[in-house]
Amino acid sequence: MLLNGDATVDIDELARAPLNTLLSLAREACDEGHGRVQTWSPKVFIPLTQLCRNVCHYCTFAHPPRGGARAYLTPDEVLKIAKAGKAAGCSEALFTLGDKPERRFATAAAELKSLGHETTISYLAEVARLVRDETGLLPHINAGVMTEDDLRLLRPVSASMGLMLESVSVRLCHRGAPHFGSPDKAPAARLETMRLAGELAIPFTTGILIGIGETRAERVASLVAIKELNEKYGHIQETIVQNFRAKPGTAMARAPEPPLDDLLWTIAVARLIMGPAANIQAPPNLSPGNLNRLIAAGINDWGGVSPVTPDHVNPEAPWPEVEALREATESAGRNLVARLTIYPDYVVGSERWLDATMRGHVAAASDASGFARADVWSPGASRTPTLPPRSQNTAAGVIRALVARAETGATLDEDAIVALFEARGADFEFVCDRADQLRQIVRGDAVTYVVNRNINYTNICSYRCGFCAFSKGGGDASLRGPAYDLDLDEVARRAVEAEHRGATEVCMQGGIHPHYTGETYLNLVRVVRAAAPSMHIHAFSPLEIMHGARTMRLSTARFLEKLKDAGLDTLPGTAAEVLDDEVRAVICPDKLTTEEWLRVVEVAHRVGLPTTSTIMFGHVDTPRHWARHLIRTRDLQTKTGGFTEFVPLPFVHMEAPIARKGISRIGPTFRETVLMHAVARLALHPHLTSIQTSWVKVGPAGASMCLRAGANDLGGTLMNESISRAAGTQHGQEMPSMAMGHLASEIGRHVRQRTTLYGDVSECVRERGRSAPPLSPIVLTPPQKAGSFEREV
Repeated sequence: MLLNGDATVDIDELARAPLNTLLSLAREACDEGHGRVQTWSPKVFIPLTQLCRNVCHYCTFAHPPRGGARAYLTPDEVLKIAKAGKAAGCSEALFTLGDKPERRFATAAAELKSLGHETTISYLAEVARLVRDETGLLPHINAGVMTEDDLRLLRPVSASMGLMLESVSVRLCHRGAPHFGSPDKAPAARLETMRLAGELAIPFTTGILIGIGETRAERVASLVAIKELNEKYGHIQETIVQNFRAKPGTAMARAPEPPLDDLLWTIAVARLIMGPAANIQAPPNLSPGNLNRLIAAGINDWGGVSPVTPDHVNPEAPWPEVEALREATESAGRNLVARLTIYPDYVVGSERWLDATMRGHVAAASDASGFARADVWSPGASRTPTLPPRSQNTAAGVIRALVARAETGATLDEDAIVALFEARGADFEFVCDRADQLRQIVRGDAVTYVVNRNINYTNICSYRCGFCAFSKGGGDASLRGPAYDLDLDEVARRAVEAEHRGATEVCMQGGIHPHYTGETYLNLVRVVRAAAPSMHIHAFSPLEIMHGARTMRLSTARFLEKLKDAGLDTLPGTAAEVLDDEVRAVICPDKLTTEEWLRVVEVAHRVGLPTTSTIMFGHVDTPRHWARHLIRTRDLQTKTGGFTEFVPLPFVHMEAPIARKGISRIGPTFRETVLMHAVARLALHPHLTSIQTSWVKVGPAGASMCLRAGANDLGGTLMNESISRAAGTQHGQEMPSMAMGHLASEIGRHVRQRTTLYGDVSECVRERGRSAPPLSPIVLTPPQKAGSFEREV
C-alpha cells in the first residue's frame, strides 16, 4: 500500500483498496502533518485579462475579443478591486489571466502597447507591484506557462505563483480531447515551468483536474510527477485536487462530472502520495454540502475564498460564507486558520523563498508561525484588541494533557511549550482558561501594581538595536526629539516629586552613553538615595551592569556589590529581548549575548539583588524561540529564586528601525500576546508565580484580557514613560491608582497596591498617590561633556 510519501505506487493495490480504508489512512496522515489546523486564504480575484491563446474545451473564463470591451483591466480598475479586497480583510491578490493572448490577438498586442508594454507578463509585473505597494496585499500569480525570464521578472513582485499541471496525459491534447488546440496545456511545457520555478526558489501552487477524460492511473502519475519535482526543489507549497464542473456553452457542457466518491478517492491518494506534511486543497465551492467529507478525505486547506469577488473560473459556483466554512471546519473537529498566499514554512524560511523586495510585505502580514495576522491590532496602537468568537470544539487531548502536567509543576520541554504557543480555537481558549484558574489558585484575585516613576536619564546610546526607537546618537535631533543627558539635580527632583505623589519606587534605565562609567551609575543611585531615602531603587539593565563593571575594571559581582552598598535595591530584567542568540544576531547583534545576560542576572541574584525577567517578542522570533526563552528563565529561577515577576513586552513596531526597514513583523498578534501570558503562567509554574502585563504596550482593554488569561500584575503607574512612547505607543505615560482599580473592578477582581518586592504599602502612602498633584514639566538636559557624571554627590 502507498503510504506517507512512498513514491513506489502500486496502482492495482490502490484500485482494490476499499474507499473507507483509503480515507481513514489519508485522514490519519493529514492529522499527523497538520494537527487540527485547517487553512484558507482570504483573497481578492483580479482577472487581468480573459483573453487566452488556448481553447480548452471546458473553460468559460477565456473568451475571444469582444467589440468595445477592453482586453485588459486598467491599473485603476486593478487597484479598485484590490482596495475593495483590502477593506474586506483580504491578504491575497490572486492574478488570474489567459496565456499570452498577444500572440494570438492583434487587439491584445495593440492594447498592451498603449499601456507601455510588449507582453502580458511585463504589464502583469507593473500592476502586481502597484497592488503590493498601494494596498499591502500579497500578489499570487497564475499566468500560465512561463519562461525563466518571465519567472524572474515576476518573482520580485509576488509572494507565490501557480500553474495547474492538470494532467501528465499527452493523449488529452489529441484531437477530440479537452486540451486539443491548447499549446500551453502540453504536460512537458507545464512541468518545465514548474521545474524552473523550483530552480528559482518560487513557492508554487499546482494540482490536478479530474473528470476530463483521464484515468485513475494517469491521476496517480500526475501526482507522482508533482511529488518528484517537490523532492528535488521543495517548492510545491500546495497540491490542488479540483473536480471538473460542466459549464453551458462549452464543448464539454454535457460531459459527466466526476462523482463525489471519485473526488474523495483522488484526494485520499494525493494525501498518501504527497505525505503528511504536504498541503492538499480541494475548492469548497465546487463541492457544496460535502465539506466535512473533503476534510475526512485528507485535505488541510480550503484554498482562496473571496468575500468580494466571484470565482471567475467557476462563476456558477459561489464561494461559501466564511462563517459557514468555519462551522463546517469546527464540526469536523478542526480550527479554521487564515493563511497568506505563501504557506507558513515558506514565510519562516523567507530568505530562501522570497525576493528581498517582498520579505517586508510578507513579514508585515504574517504572525509568528507564518500564518496571516488574525486582526489589524498591533501593540501600542489605540485600536481595541479583539479575539474571535469562542469555538464550538473542545480542546484536543494533547493540549489537555500538557496543561494538566504544567498544573502539577511538571517540567515542560521545548516541544511541549511550542505546542501551547501554537494553540488556536478551542485549544487556545482552554490554555487561557486553565492559566487563569492556576493564577487564581496561586495568586488569588488581587490585581497588584506599584506606584513608581520611570527616570530615563539619557537617550544617547552607542548601541544600535534594531527594535529601539528611543536611543539617539551623539546630539542630532530627529522626529523623536533631541538627545538629552539628565543633570543629577533633575534626577533628584524627579525622585522627590515621585515620593510626594505616593511612589515607592523609581525605575532608572537609559541608553549606554559612551562617556558613562561605572561611577556614573553609582552616582545616579547615590543622588536618588540622598534625595528620597525611603525610595526603592530599581535600576540598570544587565547591559548597563556589564558596561559599568567593564569601565571600572571590576568583576560583575564586585560592581553589583558597590551598587548595592550605594543604595540599589533591585534590577529590571530588561535587555533580555529574546534569550536566543539566533534572534539576537538579527535584532541586537552588538548587544550582550544570551549567556552574558543570564550570567549577569545570576550574579545579581547571588549578591542579593532580585530582578524582574522580561521578554520582548513579536519581531523576527517564533514560538520555538519563545519556548527556549521560558526554559532559560525557568532554569535560572530554579537555581536562584531571584526573579520577582515575568514581564511579557510585546514589540511596538511603529518607529522601530527593523520594522521600518521591512525586516520584522509589526509586533505580535493579540492572540500571541495573550498566549504569552497564559503559557508563561503554565510553563514557569511553580517557580515564578507573578506574571505582569504591560498596559503601556497593550492598552487598558488588552491588559484586561491578559489578566483573564493568567496575569496577576499591572506593573507600575510609571508617571513618565519614554521608551515605548518613542517606539510609537499611544497608551499614555501614566496610569494612576484610580485607573488601576477601575480596570480590576471591571473584570470582577480587586486591586492591591504593592511595593517592588510585593509587600504592603501603608495607608498614608496610598493616600498620597490618590491625591497626587499633576506632574511638573520635565527638563531634558542637553548632552554634557565627558566626565561630568563622575563628580562626587
